[in-house]
Amino acid sequence: MDLKDVFRFVAPNVRDAAIKAAAQLDQIGVRYALAGGLAVGAHGYIRATTDVDFLVGEEAFEHHGSLVTFKAGVPIEVDGIRIDYLSPVSLGSQLEEVLDHPPTSEGLAIVPVEALIYMKLVAKRRQDLLDVVELIKAGVDLKRVRDYLGQYAADQRPLFEELVNESGNE
Repeated sequence: MDLKDVFRFVAPNVRDAAIKAAAQLDQIGVRYALAGGLAVGAHGYIRATTDVDFLVGEEAFEHHGSLVTFKAGVPIEVDGIRIDYLSPVSLGSQLEEVLDHPPTSEGLAIVPVEALIYMKLVAKRRQDLLDVVELIKAGVDLKRVRDYLGQYAADQRPLFEELVNESGNE
């Protein structure tokens, strides 16, 4: 897992936005891990991206009855680059564990590949499924992903196996 090559490939303002947003999240006490295109790149499939995605802990949000807002200081844009946030509450409580001890590269926390693939399978958008195929082609540990899905999301296993077959990597 390495962000160095990703940061050489993506636009400098995207790289800088990721670094600045992460520093701000650290400063206000919000646990985070890079997700989205930057995390996909760190795990072996480098592609262009125009935004920065983070998985963040519940402490990033404030609850006002049925209304949920961001905690003061959570950046939503850095120098024109959109910052998007994903919550373990909506994706699966097992993702909270990711935030407690995430792997790091270039000083930034990154969602582990098996959790990232899970997140992309749940999203089911075309780009997300393509990312999974490309990660498989890049040599992701299939057993590790299968074990993770077996433990936390058995319902996602058929889609994952379909993408493994599509990748021609087994």
